[in-house]
Amino acid sequence: MCFARGIEGFVADLGGAARGDLKTARDGHTILIPQPSNSSQDTLNWSQTRKHIVLIVVSLAAQWKISPDTVNHSQVGNVFMLGAGGVVAVILSAWAGCLPILFYFLVLSTATAAWCAAATTFESFMAARILNGFFSTVAQGGGLMFIFDMFFFHERARKINIWAASIILSPYMGPMLTAFIITTLKWPIAFWVFFAMNALVLILTIFFVKETYYDRSIDPADQPSRGSQLEQLIGISQYQSRHLRNTLGQACMRMIRVLIKPTVLLSIIYYCLTFAWVVGINTTLAIFLTPLYNFGPKQIGFFYFTPIVAAILGELCGHWLHDGVAKRYIKKHNGHFEPEVRLRIIWLSTPFMIAGLVGLGFALEDAYHYMLTSLFWGLYVFGIMITTVALVAYNLDSYPEASGEVSALINMARTTGGFIISYFQVTWAQSSGTKVSFGTQAGICVGAFVIIIALQLCGKKLRAKSGALNFATA
Repeated sequence: MCFARGIEGFVADLGGAARGDLKTARDGHTILIPQPSNSSQDTLNWSQTRKHIVLIVVSLAAQWKISPDTVNHSQVGNVFMLGAGGVVAVILSAWAGCLPILFYFLVLSTATAAWCAAATTFESFMAARILNGFFSTVAQGGGLMFIFDMFFFHERARKINIWAASIILSPYMGPMLTAFIITTLKWPIAFWVFFAMNALVLILTIFFVKETYYDRSIDPADQPSRGSQLEQLIGISQYQSRHLRNTLGQACMRMIRVLIKPTVLLSIIYYCLTFAWVVGINTTLAIFLTPLYNFGPKQIGFFYFTPIVAAILGELCGHWLHDGVAKRYIKKHNGHFEPEVRLRIIWLSTPFMIAGLVGLGFALEDAYHYMLTSLFWGLYVFGIMITTVALVAYNLDSYPEASGEVSALINMARTTGGFIISYFQVTWAQSSGTKVSFGTQAGICVGAFVIIIALQLCGKKLRAKSGALNFATA
């Protein structure tokens, strides 16, 4: 097989005799990366049904973020904690196991969602929102761990596509549903719906999700017992095999080691500069739509169908686009694949992002028909959906053993950008006009694209020079 620790790339396809005893996919020539063991405990050997149940539950946990007031700064603390919580969740998962952290964070997310709905003072509501942001991000920040543990290299881009679609949809599904709810009911009802959705995901996790971590450096015969579902869920099984896991100090250092890798650092800078405007648009658009088109909550709710449809279209296009580019490269290069190939897709998605931002600025300032405004918003969301999957897949292919850390850091980049822009997006647009503010945002996206070009040209050399991660456990 060939996999050279994120430096040289992968040998993913070989002809007959050259394959030797390597296990392949059903097509008979695609090499399975990593090679599965013969153990039934190996998560790569799980049935497709079980794998996709876990993937769906993790995606649902990342999706429902209902905010009844998308233009109020009460969400800023929540946005920041969505990033911080993901980092902490991944560190704890590397130490204590993926499933227990998912379970305990979901318990606290459900509890704080109820607190949000029941709060009787603004101070209480703010505290609940901030804590809820910290705990509800467990799947958003760490979902890549589950994908890496369960799926082979040739399957991962499609699964990342599903998971990322839930993340991109989350800022739009919540406000859309809330807009419809508050037209006839009081705003706490929206948070009770949020509570019910959290509770549903928690119940699904309890009954259907299993611990996915499997250390391939340990012989199948020496693998620790997984125990019962309850023991896995609350962490007893993982605690009993703690001598085979990272210490808490090692788990913390994993995050730092990944962060200082040049390709990862450049990736999160790029993502922060391009995804920030998703939050910026989301927090300001209702302010412009209300006076410009005389929209009420219901009309704004319908308007949110646009980014939802755009994200779904991005998911559908990405389902074959990312794999298509990878397979074409592998075929032309005698079965060899390099992570930088993933970034080629961003050449296609960037024009959608730029056109969407520039068009949105003109539409809002010159009062274009609301359908055009809607179209431009959709173009940007479509572009960011495609970009997200490409960037995440690139970093996962570069450092597959750091799937959780990569996931958390990219999530942190996404939320940090949104946290910063939330403070000045409204006043910037009102003082300079939307043509200038959104045009500048488009210009920043163009400038950030230079990072993608640099990664394509120098990414392989940077990865080789910075060396392997050398984690204590795989």
